[in-house]
Formats: sequence, structure tokens, C-alpha cells
Amino acid sequence: MAIKGQTFQQYSEEFKLKAVDMYINGEGSYNTLSTHLGLRSSTQLKNWVKKFEEGKKLSDQRENSGRPKTKFQSVEEERDYYKAQVEYLKKQYPNLHGQVKSERQ
Repeated sequence: MAIKGQTFQQYSEEFKLKAVDMYINGEGSYNTLSTHLGLRSSTQLKNWVKKFEEGKKLSDQRENSGRPKTKFQSVEEERDYYKAQVEYLKKQYPNLHGQVKSERQ
């Protein structure tokens, strides 16, 4: 599990392919090659080999994950977008912004 503030090492696709080729050619075990190449864990190499054998790309997929970012042309457009979100939430949850009538009146 990641720790707050922890940084991660990113490896190029060429480096990953080199490591996978070394393993497939029998130049060492996962542990030996991981130590030789300076990887933090042999699990990284295992995952790269598995992806390679499944025909998947070894490139970093993190930039494609998550919710797409909304781009605005102007500050006014951004303001209107957020106002519309607030109005939507007010309609969905009317008791959260104080417009529910009190039963004690």
C-alpha cells in the first residue's frame, strides 16, 4: 500500500522489455534479475513478464486511468458548470441546505 508522500520509480518500456528478455532467456530468476536491475521488488518483474506473455503493452497506463478532466474555455464557463452542479445537488438532497420545513412549527 502506498504511503502518503511516497514517490514511485517509473521505468521506460525499453527497460521493461530488456528485463523481460533477460528473464525469458534464462539469465536469472525473478529475484536475481530484480536485484541486478535495481528494482524494489521481484513482483514488478513478474508482472511485466505476465503482461508480455499476455500480449499487453508494458507502457505505463496510469495517465489513462481515472475520471476525464473537464476543460473550460473561460472562467465564466467554469463558474456556470459548478453552479449547475450545486443546483443539481440541491434538488437531489433538499434537506442538506436548510429548505426542509420544520415539523415543530
